[in-house]
Amino acid sequence: MRNAVTLMLLLLGGCASNNAVITEGGSQVKIRHIQTREYDTLDKRDTLRSILATLQDLGFVIDKADYNLATITATKLQDYQIRMTVTVRERDSKRLAVRANARFNEDPIEDPLAYQDFFAALDKAMFLTLHKVD
Repeated sequence: MRNAVTLMLLLLGGCASNNAVITEGGSQVKIRHIQTREYDTLDKRDTLRSILATLQDLGFVIDKADYNLATITATKLQDYQIRMTVTVRERDSKRLAVRANARFNEDPIEDPLAYQDFFAALDKAMFLTLHKVD
């Protein structure tokens, strides 16, 4: 199982260490904190487009995208299954919160490195989108 999680981390971002594990018993608040980033925009459509592009760049296939619910679900298949659901919601009058929730087969991924790699890629996509760079 540990090798599969390490492989998943490498495929998500390429920067993960070999110490990757699925943690057990982590507090829900801590897990939500590592799964969430905020962006200085209220443009939900552009944010969802950036998320779609990021997931596809990371090798995921989009299973479902719903603008009204602001949710995208994608799967990555290779000898294993990683399913990621990303949700966008308004945080306050100036920001959107993006929360990613990933599962390896049926187990939740709670390792911060997996989410750091996803958000590093999303940060780049959001920067390009917000600055209208093609």
